[in-house]
Amino acid sequence: METGDQLIADVFTTRAKELSAEEKQKLEEQNKRLVPEFKANKLEVDAQRHWDIFYKRNETRFFKDRHWTTREFQELLDQSDSRDAEKRRTLLEVGCGVGNLVFPLLEEQSSEEGNEECVPCGRFYFYACDFSPRAVDFVRANPLYDPSSITAFQCDITTQQVHEHIPAGSLDVCTMIFVLSAIHPHKFDAVVQNLWRLLKPGGLVLFRDYGLYDMAQLRFKPGNKIAENLYVRQDGTRSYYFAEQEVAQLFTTSGFEVLTNAYVHRRTLNIKEGVDVPRIFLQGKFRKKAM
Repeated sequence: METGDQLIADVFTTRAKELSAEEKQKLEEQNKRLVPEFKANKLEVDAQRHWDIFYKRNETRFFKDRHWTTREFQELLDQSDSRDAEKRRTLLEVGCGVGNLVFPLLEEQSSEEGNEECVPCGRFYFYACDFSPRAVDFVRANPLYDPSSITAFQCDITTQQVHEHIPAGSLDVCTMIFVLSAIHPHKFDAVVQNLWRLLKPGGLVLFRDYGLYDMAQLRFKPGNKIAENLYVRQDGTRSYYFAEQEVAQLFTTSGFEVLTNAYVHRRTLNIKEGVDVPRIFLQGKFRKKAM
């Protein structure tokens, strides 16, 4: 995709990045000073507080609206009779933040109907949850927030809290976009098992997150590494970098089948600005097996 002086190229592959000698050295340097165990444990205890402080500081300004999701995940454009509220599908956005995914989707539904008053008749009814109460408050304060189209609530997706808000076996789609990486790896299984329980047979998880050896991983200095592929940022939030086979095993073990699962090697070039930014993400679609 090309935009003015900016060129964005995506390459999908199941092969991990091959590291240069310099990049291998950077990873070795990270191992020289790890986050102490007591600090790592405190980061887990204070995880919600760190995200609340993040949203207090940045409010709705940090993340851009994710208009790209319907390009990457055509399932978000699917096709039921959107004028029949009884046939609306149900979608849960896990880790909704301030609504950068759900509100663009609501706007698209509105424009398809040709009338902003028709949003409640859109293709989805949305649930949106986040770990941060402050983030959920921003979602509820958005002018597009309408309980006939969306329910936003705070919960810890690693626990059973989500089941207090959404019936088991009721969802058609779950999105998990740059969310699982913020959770401790010991809790990944619990998250995926919660999604399995919430989805209907045949329901989908749409996944995108940071891929192994992404530029951001290689930039961490000694003192930021907690465990293998797990790091803490300066603001106390954490980030994990995923291998393709690891994610496939995570979902298949919990009863999903893999539809797609690949690294996205994205390179953004802006010759005029002298910018060359290579990123690596992992993107997948996982379907709950029918019983």
